[in-house]
Amino acid sequence: MVKQPAVYILANRKNGTLYTGVTSNLLKRVHEHKEEVTKGFSSKYKCKMLVFYEVHETMESAILREKQIKGGSRDRKIQLVQQINPEWKDLYAGLGL
Repeated sequence: MVKQPAVYILANRKNGTLYTGVTSNLLKRVHEHKEEVTKGFSSKYKCKMLVFYEVHETMESAILREKQIKGGSRDRKIQLVQQINPEWKDLYAGLGL
């Protein structure tokens, strides 16, 4: 298994509830959210749509970016999504990592 650090945002619908996370295996982690493998915020609010992600060189940089995103406003998170995914499509199927 090749590890590729990434930061991601999940949503339950367009402009809905947002969940920000970090992982070393984006494909596997998003699948776990979709299947509600772990009970928590994302399963409670049905955040299953991958609407934003950034790939990083190191886990350290991914974690720093996650903290930056989480520390920002909701409006800033929505702007991040809108910049790369204005239609709020689920990007999961297109992951080619």
